[in-house]
Amino acid sequence: MPVAAWQLFDYWVPGGLKIARGDVVRARLGNRRCVGVVVHADGPGDTRHALHPIESLADVRRLPDEVLALADFVARYYQAPAGLAHALLLPPLVRPRRARTDAAAPEREVNEAVAARLNAAQAAALAAIDAQAAKFAVTLLHGVTGSGKTDVYLAAAQRCIARGGQVLILVPEINLTPQFAQRVANALGGARSVALHSALAAGERRANWDVAAAGDADIVLATRLGVFVPLPRLGLIVVDEEHDDSFRQQDGVRYHARDLAIWRARRRSVPVVLGSATPALDTWAKARSGRYALATLASRADPRAALPAIRFAPNRGPDVRDGIGTALMHAIDERLGRGEQSLVFVNRRGFAPSLKCVACGWESQCDRCAARLVVHRAPDGLRCHHCGHARALPHQCPSCGNVDLLPQGYGTQRLEQALRARFPAARIARVDRDSTRNRDAFAKVRDAIESLDLDILIGTQMLAKGHDFERLTLVGVLGADNALYSADFRATERLFALLMQVAGRAGRAHRPGEVVVQTDYPGHAVHRALAAHDYARFADELLHERNVAELPPRMRLALLVAEAHAFTDVDGFLGEAYELARSLRNEHRGVEAFAPVPAALPRRRGFERAHVLVQSRARSALQAFLPAWREAIAQRARGRVRWVIDVDPTSF
Repeated sequence: MPVAAWQLFDYWVPGGLKIARGDVVRARLGNRRCVGVVVHADGPGDTRHALHPIESLADVRRLPDEVLALADFVARYYQAPAGLAHALLLPPLVRPRRARTDAAAPEREVNEAVAARLNAAQAAALAAIDAQAAKFAVTLLHGVTGSGKTDVYLAAAQRCIARGGQVLILVPEINLTPQFAQRVANALGGARSVALHSALAAGERRANWDVAAAGDADIVLATRLGVFVPLPRLGLIVVDEEHDDSFRQQDGVRYHARDLAIWRARRRSVPVVLGSATPALDTWAKARSGRYALATLASRADPRAALPAIRFAPNRGPDVRDGIGTALMHAIDERLGRGEQSLVFVNRRGFAPSLKCVACGWESQCDRCAARLVVHRAPDGLRCHHCGHARALPHQCPSCGNVDLLPQGYGTQRLEQALRARFPAARIARVDRDSTRNRDAFAKVRDAIESLDLDILIGTQMLAKGHDFERLTLVGVLGADNALYSADFRATERLFALLMQVAGRAGRAHRPGEVVVQTDYPGHAVHRALAAHDYARFADELLHERNVAELPPRMRLALLVAEAHAFTDVDGFLGEAYELARSLRNEHRGVEAFAPVPAALPRRRGFERAHVLVQSRARSALQAFLPAWREAIAQRARGRVRWVIDVDPTSF
């Protein structure tokens, strides 16, 4: 990245325009007309002969110092260009449509209706949160699936609104917002709430942003970008499913919305609640050490509901057809007979992960990525899930000419085909990225589940969290063993969270739930902890392992990620960057650099990829080192190499 990308630019203000810090303006940058954020409005005398003029003010409310400071922090902490960090603050620059809200006007009278319905554990959690209402504090609300964490959020929100505050609720997935918004409307009908996420039309999103920024919305329900919305009356922040990787932006400015929510809450001196059945290990470590308060919901909120029974079944064998074994088939058949619903979970979309020749061993490979092409049906074809490259299914092996080509493994499409053949009278729906591309497609499936118009769901992690379906009593899990082979040190943490979350969809009302996990390793620590529903013990053991191995959260990491069309360019660039890091060791003690290695996906979209890892036990030491290293790299960067520093990376 060129040095200029990190700089701020000066402009002069023509007569008649009054410009202040936080204004959004239009101006030229070279030959381009751009939108910018004013970060400083004072300067030297008349220098108009050397500067471009500000052309006009954009039709956007002036950004307050609080969110400008947040952008400054993002640029500084995540080593991001200042312009890109400030661009995160902007709403769509379109004419706003009428904002859709859940109430015409706010009602700020104290209403204890939500709190009155809480059980003893929920009431204790609410009391712990409410005790911190007048100051910054982080509370981890650790509750098993179905324990009623949302009811606690809403009761805390109700009290915050009664005090005159605004509430920001962050959720990880767009598909979780409709159900959450309905619960907000049902519980807090007198409060004015708006939603902010990328699935909204630009005009509607702009209108909702304006309502929030004006202080006219009591509740803002948003995905990760909502952490940047101006909220003049902010009194409480809630991060639901705080462990979820969807809160981490993986390209552009690589920020983590949960961590920014905590930073923002500290600056505003307001409480923040982090909720999860499977907290991130870093969050759990802070709760264990006392840095965060810990409130626990150990049982389900509905006294008739119990946590589901966990059963393990063989993943391989003569009775396993198209990935589904006899035990799971029988369990589905039983639910159909009782008029109950089943979810078959596999985190693979498509028909099969690859196509293979039985004669010579050829496999379908992407020409642009170091990955296999996935077999898809309806329409037939091979697709890369990394770059989107697609090609027709071959009629014969490109290597030896053999016509016997077999799909290897199974995805959601293959499972759908198998289950339709096995249960022809059942009403079946597949829920993955392919089947929900159209707007409102997921909402229609959710409505069909709730109205009991579906019997069997086949889905990916889109269905694994946050959803509450009363008659869904069976969850079958396929393909979970794949994560056990991963080189990523976080693989078991993520696998356990995913299994706990998807298992939690079963038996959330008075009907008992059951989870059938197909695995070759029923005695693995992940599966033992899952069977016992014991997150705390599993997390404590994992923390001990991480400490011994000096891995996060004990260590703080940053990655220098580079890519180019030629590997020699990447290798040369990273080799030089590694030597620069070593040369800075005397000035920045406690920071260790490791030699360049290929990325987990070493080629993507035609680019060769590798990285250099640096680490330190002290966050402050790493933060002092990174700007000096970045500046030294920028001075020597070659145009053929694209690079970025990824602070606190969640994947390698």
